[in-house]
Amino acid sequence: MTIKKTCITLITVFYFLILLPTVSAAAHDYIDITNPFLKKMPIAIPKFAEMSGAKEEKEIAEQCTKLLANTLEFTCYFKILDPASFLEDPRETGIGASNINFSNWRTVGAELLITGGIQIDGDSFLAEMRLFDTFITKRLVGKKYRGNVTDLRTIILRFSSEIIKALTGSRGIFGSKIAFVSTGSGNKEIFVCDFDGYAPSQLTFDSNIALSPAWSSDSSWIAYTSYKKGKPDLYLQHLKDDRLSIVDREGINITPAWQPDKFALAATLSFTGDPEIYMLTGTGKIIKRLTNTWGIDVSPTFSPDGKKMAFVSKRSGTPQIYVMEIASGKVNRLTFEGDYNTTPSWSPSGNKIAFSSIVNGQFNINMIDNTGGNSIQLTEDAGDNESPTWSPDGSLIAFSSTREGTNRIYIMTAYGTDQRRLLMLPGEQSNPKWSLRADRN
Repeated sequence: MTIKKTCITLITVFYFLILLPTVSAAAHDYIDITNPFLKKMPIAIPKFAEMSGAKEEKEIAEQCTKLLANTLEFTCYFKILDPASFLEDPRETGIGASNINFSNWRTVGAELLITGGIQIDGDSFLAEMRLFDTFITKRLVGKKYRGNVTDLRTIILRFSSEIIKALTGSRGIFGSKIAFVSTGSGNKEIFVCDFDGYAPSQLTFDSNIALSPAWSSDSSWIAYTSYKKGKPDLYLQHLKDDRLSIVDREGINITPAWQPDKFALAATLSFTGDPEIYMLTGTGKIIKRLTNTWGIDVSPTFSPDGKKMAFVSKRSGTPQIYVMEIASGKVNRLTFEGDYNTTPSWSPSGNKIAFSSIVNGQFNINMIDNTGGNSIQLTEDAGDNESPTWSPDGSLIAFSSTREGTNRIYIMTAYGTDQRRLLMLPGEQSNPKWSLRADRN
């Protein structure tokens, strides 16, 4: 059976706890996403059971198992164990706790175990999935989902979110999206894909140059710069209806950044002559001028509480990163090492800022405390690496890199490990921007 493209909105899905109580993650230490030396948890994901034995269940069960393993592996929290090492098969023994010999799973090194079953009924199916701790022999998560076969991916992402919630206290990244610039159409246009590169789609059709996508806090708006009128103007576009605002003042209108939890954004405008950062309403009206110093001020990024803004300025002679207190207007310089530091991105936790810096003639991704200390380099000897952007839970960073010759979007942990390409499309991909908040599953 061919699984159709996963629906974005799951209308027919109902999910609920199965009978046994869920064990709180607070009762047992699992994953500390702030630990730079995090050990990946060995997890066993045996093939899901075919509950009624219907022929079409086998393909759906295999797809569920594979998709779940790939989704959890993407987080970099888990080591997926080889099914060839398993000593028992839940399809034969049963998927409930009473059917599991936990010592068999501990023997093969599994600290966590997922069992699941699939039952097909026409175009709909029932999925039952459970997460167990093999050492305390308890179930941590148990869910049942009912939906259409087209909802398979959405259901797996929902269950993955439940797993991450139980193990970390956060629902993770599974409803989030990444906007980026791609030249596959022959022009620079804005595209959007899921957190893992799935289902890329073209957002703009300007047939010119579109740059610097920025998500609103609720992920319903994207602001970007477009040259479709011959010069750089700001476009504020709602993703679900036809609402669109344009900031096309004289000069440049570039590098937008939405203020958290407000229908307002900062951007660089030069209608007075010098490029300065202004606060704008979501419809593009100027609220106030934020910077007023000689030298170009660009690339704003807000702290999670919206009270501070990091930005790039040449006021010292070279591009450096500064931090402003929005209420008082007080500005402090953040970076002092290197002559070229740009594209800051404030972490969701508020304590770190990632940025691009020229090191030995190449751009690399660095990370620094929001107070200016403990600067570390995350990429090295792998082409030019630019435009870092944080996942909504702060566990991952997306960035663009020329390490394969052509600009592509890459992902790494917040500490620079597990660097890998996100997706492969025609042309070049660059300037990624992660949505500020994952959709609530």
